[in-house]
Amino acid sequence: MTSRLNGKRAVVTGSAGGIGAALAAELIDRGATVVLADISPAVSDTAAALGASASAWTGDVASVNGIGALIDFADDRLGGIDLYFANAGIIGPAMLGETDAAWDAIIDVNMRAHIRAAQALVPRWQEAGSGYFVATASAAGLLTQIGSAAYSVTKHASVGFAEWLAMTYRDDGIRASVICPMGVNTNLLEDAGTDGGAAQRAVTSAGTVLEPTEVAAIVLDAVEDEQFLILPHPEVLEMYRMKGSDYDRWLRGMSRYQARLSEQ
Repeated sequence: MTSRLNGKRAVVTGSAGGIGAALAAELIDRGATVVLADISPAVSDTAAALGASASAWTGDVASVNGIGALIDFADDRLGGIDLYFANAGIIGPAMLGETDAAWDAIIDVNMRAHIRAAQALVPRWQEAGSGYFVATASAAGLLTQIGSAAYSVTKHASVGFAEWLAMTYRDDGIRASVICPMGVNTNLLEDAGTDGGAAQRAVTSAGTVLEPTEVAAIVLDAVEDEQFLILPHPEVLEMYRMKGSDYDRWLRGMSRYQARLSEQ
């Protein structure tokens, strides 16, 4: 059966490795052409390994100027953008963070990058009558992230923004999805192991750590079905329901869980 993504033109940010690189590879397997974007020059090697259907762009995918340059590049290479995967993300400071600069950095990458890309793309998608925005958030955006206020807050914001896009522009033919995995075997999970590793232990002890290729297949199946909430770890849905059904009980339980992790 021909994929619904066959012939589509996609941009994937944060795609030098991890989930982004896996998404790009899976998109190409399903017949799409892709621009891989990352601040790391390694994205060129990642794209080269994927063949003629992949192009690489190196730059800041969070800044207004960077997003503008990326979109111009994709227009030139692909002739337009049908799907935009706002996948780039950073773990940010531990606990409350110590400086405004650390918060500014994670807010820019994990949240403002999504807003800025949508501001540039939505008007053209409205005119075309179609377009698809896919945000990589985290289970932390539905639950929380032990050990990092900044990561938890920005991933909640990512979920909320994608939800607003999906609701607001549905009648214009624009779709939005949000990806909320738990542990995935990426550099981001390794980065969470710094500063004592509470954030990393919270993720790895909560469920199976998936490979990026597994996540990419799940994500694109869901995108083909135009599913909003994409949960590579289905158990997250039950956790989310438990949280909503008795918020205070959930907070007490998470506090106990945090204490156990600290003891380790």
